[in-house]
Amino acid sequence: MKSELPLSPSTLSPTLSKSRSVVSNQAAEHDNLSEVVTKHLSTEFKRPIAQHNIDAYQYAISQINKPHVIFDSGCGNGKSTLNLAKKYPNAFIIGIDKSHHRINKLAAETSATEHKKNYCHVRADLIDFWRLATNDNIKLQHHFILYPNPWPKKHHLKRRWHGSPVFGQILALGGKIELRSNWPVYLEEFAMALALVKYTATVQPLTVTEADYISDFEAKYHSSEQTLWQLNANLDIDSD
Repeated sequence: MKSELPLSPSTLSPTLSKSRSVVSNQAAEHDNLSEVVTKHLSTEFKRPIAQHNIDAYQYAISQINKPHVIFDSGCGNGKSTLNLAKKYPNAFIIGIDKSHHRINKLAAETSATEHKKNYCHVRADLIDFWRLATNDNIKLQHHFILYPNPWPKKHHLKRRWHGSPVFGQILALGGKIELRSNWPVYLEEFAMALALVKYTATVQPLTVTEADYISDFEAKYHSSEQTLWQLNANLDIDSD
């Protein structure tokens, strides 16, 4: 496995680009899913944490000004973080993305007022950010992992979050977790991975209108007449 799991291609405005449906050589859940998830949950991940990710994490934690914390993991250009901040005014939303370009583009538009808001955006690798948060015993109210589709080729299973060595950190962060995708296999796999540790998840089509778009990706996929899917689970309910 590579030392870093890329999150997404560059965000494109839905008015500039249409999106093709996912093309994959995998039509159903991966045959090795259980083996990969079980191995990672029973093995300590020892990769050193990069200093720039520590700095980003410490900055984000220092900005919290609400009693509850929500992660917008892989926030892209950060618009989803802004929408979540409006939806959850009593929580502090941390938008995290590894792209310097995407994060800085939005920061230039919001930096003058961001210190007064219930959100912040940071550039960081989620692998390290999640590990730092679990080391500090951070417990989330909600955890959003939204679009696009991560690694649809069959041999890329270990690059999907449920097949990665930090799936255990996702579980440890707790909260109500929500994933959205236009590739249902990804969400069905995530649900199966949760079931291995006795968590129940629902996967269903997502009904959305233009007024409800949470991000540019959602707008682009929906305007391309693709079916959108949603996974929900409550990680605060103890597994058996």
